Amino acid sequence: MSDDSQTTEGAKEAADFGTVEALVRQRLAEAFGGFRGVVETAVPTLVFTIWYLSAKELKQALVLAIGVTLVMLVVRLAQRSELQFVLNALFGIGLAAFFASRTGEARDVFLPGILYNGAYAIVLTFTILIGWPLMGFLVGGMVGDLTEWRKDRGMRTLCTRLTWLLILPCVLRVVVQYPLWAADQVGWLATSKIALGWPLQIASLLAMGWLLSRNATPLEKPAT
Repeated sequence: MSDDSQTTEGAKEAADFGTVEALVRQRLAEAFGGFRGVVETAVPTLVFTIWYLSAKELKQALVLAIGVTLVMLVVRLAQRSELQFVLNALFGIGLAAFFASRTGEARDVFLPGILYNGAYAIVLTFTILIGWPLMGFLVGGMVGDLTEWRKDRGMRTLCTRLTWLLILPCVLRVVVQYPLWAADQVGWLATSKIALGWPLQIASLLAMGWLLSRNATPLEKPAT
């Protein structure tokens, strides 16, 4: 597909929403996967933690968590529904199992998430510092031009603020979870992982929605 075709398709989609902010709100809402996506993300951690704290068997807890996630995947396949969120959960628990099985420490199930959030926050902050906030590319992709948004100061400011709202949850998770990991507090690590997971992401989404509701940047309708 040519760049012109992609631009036209992006413009047509954008025109259906009328403003950049309305389109971004819609795409952010879709990214969270609804209630089912939230549950599928939390279940592996919950199953692992309950079994490990009750039986103190790391291998059994990991196998059970992976098994439950695979069951959710089979259900999704049988229903021919969206696989993204359960695959994310399967990848997450698989990576956690790899870390924990190498060290034999249950706390290391949570280490990949801590490292991921730390790295993600650093990368996103870097995009802001160099003047290319990541959310700008999301907006640009929606309207069919990945870089056009940088020509408008107001749009650059909006994209910068939206990117900060992506960074803050990552920083909070690291600040809370790393000391718990260092202290080997598996139960509290699991609690914080769930509490600072989708609930915090939803809070971030609501903050973005509030920020976007204060602006109304018109989107041009495609030429006919």
